[in-house]
Amino acid sequence: MKTVYAFVLTLFMTGIAQAQAPATATDRIRLADQKYEALFAAEHTDGDEYNLVGRLRQSRFFIPELSLVAQTGDKIVGHILFTKLKAGQTTQLALAPLAVLPDYQRQGIGGRLINEGHKIARRLGYAYSVVIGYPAYYPRFGYVDAAKFGLRAPFELPKGVFMACDLQGNGLPVNAEVEYPAEFFPADTING
Repeated sequence: MKTVYAFVLTLFMTGIAQAQAPATATDRIRLADQKYEALFAAEHTDGDEYNLVGRLRQSRFFIPELSLVAQTGDKIVGHILFTKLKAGQTTQLALAPLAVLPDYQRQGIGGRLINEGHKIARRLGYAYSVVIGYPAYYPRFGYVDAAKFGLRAPFELPKGVFMACDLQGNGLPVNAEVEYPAEFFPADTING
């Protein structure tokens, strides 16, 4: 059995979120046994998110501290993953994917996962996180047009969906095209 390392965002009835690392091998095995497929059955999906998480977890770009889940009791209701990517001579982060079970959406869980991920990323010293996402959602969490920091997507995207968050608050431009790891793309899109 593969061991999944994840940090857990436990949601209390009061709505307060507390981050904690799984303390034992039993905790990690329980997380590995959870079925994440349901998290990625959302309306807006390409259907590859479950596989994407698997590919990224096996890659050298995976950062265990930045794989977060939200749970109520023993039920995992949300997941977020930040992984390393190159931007010129720097290493930055990509936020992908973020998923919350439909019955738990619009309760702030996605926002808590993003905020906790940002807090950990800042502590780890990362300068920027980039995301390809909804321009009506991600700006709530500090994401702006990535061009503001000189970050460019490596492929054509609709206006406004390629965003970056300045995690350290210094606003220093990177002036580079980001390079997503090959694991972001299914093998059939790379080879054929």
